[in-house]
Amino acid sequence: MRTGRRVISAAVVAGLALSAAAACGGGDKKKDDGGSTQGSALKGVKIEVAAKWTGTEEQNFREVLKAFEKKTGATVSYASTGENTDAYLGPRIAAKNPPDIAILPQPGLLQQYAAKGSLKPLTPDVVSEIDANFSPYWKNLASAKGQTYGVLAKAAYKSIIWYRPKVLQDAGVNPPQSFDELVKAAGTLQDAGQTPFTVAGASSDSWTLTDWFENVYLSQAGPDNYDKLAKHEIKWTDPTVATALQTLGKIWGKPEWMAGGLATATKTKFDESVTQVFGQQKAAMVYGGDFAAANISTTKSKVGTDAQVFPFPKAGNTAPAVLGGDVAVALKDSKGAMEFMKYLASPDAGKTWAKIGGYLSPNKNVGPDAYSDPVAKQLIEAMQKAGDSARYDMSDLAPAAFGGTPGSGEWEALRGFLQKPSDVKGAQDKLESEAAKAFKS
Repeated sequence: MRTGRRVISAAVVAGLALSAAAACGGGDKKKDDGGSTQGSALKGVKIEVAAKWTGTEEQNFREVLKAFEKKTGATVSYASTGENTDAYLGPRIAAKNPPDIAILPQPGLLQQYAAKGSLKPLTPDVVSEIDANFSPYWKNLASAKGQTYGVLAKAAYKSIIWYRPKVLQDAGVNPPQSFDELVKAAGTLQDAGQTPFTVAGASSDSWTLTDWFENVYLSQAGPDNYDKLAKHEIKWTDPTVATALQTLGKIWGKPEWMAGGLATATKTKFDESVTQVFGQQKAAMVYGGDFAAANISTTKSKVGTDAQVFPFPKAGNTAPAVLGGDVAVALKDSKGAMEFMKYLASPDAGKTWAKIGGYLSPNKNVGPDAYSDPVAKQLIEAMQKAGDSARYDMSDLAPAAFGGTPGSGEWEALRGFLQKPSDVKGAQDKLESEAAKAFKS
């Protein structure tokens, strides 16, 4: 069955801008008790929440769960889905033993489950909380056929590169503004004895490679072609795809620019790619969204000083702004499940999470003062300025078989291209073959 598809329209992105603008305004419409008052409304109620987060992201989210427990008296357990969320949830849904709440990394997965009748529509009080705190952009993204099923619990800004400022300064390199300048900067760093990049190319984490592609493609091919490719109205064998892959090859074709070379890059997970730069100091730069701050916090580097960001350099006429997010859905319609969804839609949850770090909230009533690091405040402003050219992560909008499955689909096709960047045609043929199969199902 074909998964529902969504591409961000100008009106929708304008809604995002309004949401971010409200966030930057800092006004809170709801009283924030931060979960500080002991509650008992759900005493004795057990809730299971499943998400893909591990490591620091999981630890941070567990603090949000603790705040909910303190606020309501409920007992919340956390289940890790692993990288393949659908592979974990599918059998549990089929066995009629799903978790109460699942947090999905791809809106395409929400569409897939909604079409199968696996999701519970949110109750009116939860929808009212969403309406009070989110722009129509985020509400629509978590809806299907006019019915609201989810809450965008966490936003991501994916058009940045993290770097160690002292290393660039010592080499006489300024943060690059174009992709060609990024290539030149990498060469200068290499000549200065500093490896330019760490790359997360492990099978489980090669979603990072799709993000590299999306930033380059959006910048070069423009928003309209991005929309068409996202809906598979343009084939992956299109010349615009070839151009983007050739551009990526300027960096991916230089294994000496990757910490540990290609052999290490193809085994490196995302968390490792970040800590290799800011903990082990094996390279100067790493691609990663705002959420990389959570990994940096585990090292001795300080976000905003030792770890800074620059916008993903333009590869064409458009400054890329690729957005992401995690959407919470209810698989049971119990009181506990709906109360937890209402909590996620409230400013309380966002403020608790924002204080911890490695997080951006799409909730317009979570102001910039809630954030613990200056980079998060900087990125909220970037989300506001993105305007009509911003687009949601293409792979996350795709059917999960193509855009969200480790070891197959787009993930593995681009991982293969990382290993052989001279074979542009072969990569295109593989991408198109995988896309065609996924969009037919």
